[in-house]
Amino acid sequence: MTMSPEQIRALLIVIALTVISGFGDSQGFLHSAKVWREDRIVWEEVAYSAASFGFGIAVYWVSIRFYQRLGVSFAETQTIFWFAVTIIGVAVLSGKFAQWGRADQFVALGVLAGVGWLLFRTGG
Repeated sequence: MTMSPEQIRALLIVIALTVISGFGDSQGFLHSAKVWREDRIVWEEVAYSAASFGFGIAVYWVSIRFYQRLGVSFAETQTIFWFAVTIIGVAVLSGKFAQWGRADQFVALGVLAGVGWLLFRTGG
């Protein structure tokens, strides 16, 4: 399948925006895990989490424009890439992924591959 220069450009933009969105949302998840400390709400973490999620979804909405230029209109297909980047972002940005055993890292990659497989097989 040959892609036009416009499709290649759209694909590169989709990749960049999805990575940016996923990492923004990763920050949102990391901060939201800290919104409660000693049974009290930590407003600074609430603000960081909300801002990160807000940024991530805004960038994601922009990416949808370029997904559609590529003919990708199913939410399942659009979100699988965001999911992969987001979960990898949480693992990497938390600093804990490197501490996981090789078997656990392999299983994590297998899970992502499995979700991709299901989307492919089910026509998502």
